[in-house]
Amino acid sequence: MRRLVLGMSMLGLACGQTPPKMEVHADLNQLMQGMIYPASNVVFAAQSDDPAQIKLAQKPSVSPNLLTSTFGRWTAVENSALSIVESANLLLLPGRKCSNGREVPIQNADWTKFVNEMREAGMAAYKAAKAKSQDDIVTATDPLTTSCSNCHNRYREKTDRCR
Repeated sequence: MRRLVLGMSMLGLACGQTPPKMEVHADLNQLMQGMIYPASNVVFAAQSDDPAQIKLAQKPSVSPNLLTSTFGRWTAVENSALSIVESANLLLLPGRKCSNGREVPIQNADWTKFVNEMREAGMAAYKAAKAKSQDDIVTATDPLTTSCSNCHNRYREKTDRCR
């Protein structure tokens, strides 16, 4: 199926169609609150609670808790880790604003470094979740915490550079 979609996309480009323009809709704070924070919480929860032992919600298809939803347990941890990885791409899109209206500092070398560290930590968490290893999740969350802290300390906590 993926090959079919990719093939059709490539055919469209070969026929002169241009790919859709990437647009930014959420500010940095909204992206953090809506995607990165919830995904990180799922990964962090797997440190202490074995996802395989988590009971699914009575109505998993409408559960707001990713770990108890239809795609819960270890699948939720895998998907959340990949959300962290993919969100790194969103953190580097030009045009995103901070909640204070300033541009996200994507041109700063340290911003790119912190984003890449988050991406790498997300991949480590994904591999740990794929292996269903709480020990590896614990190991993966340390660099994730560090990447988040480094960025927050530079851009959120102590300054008004990007809030």
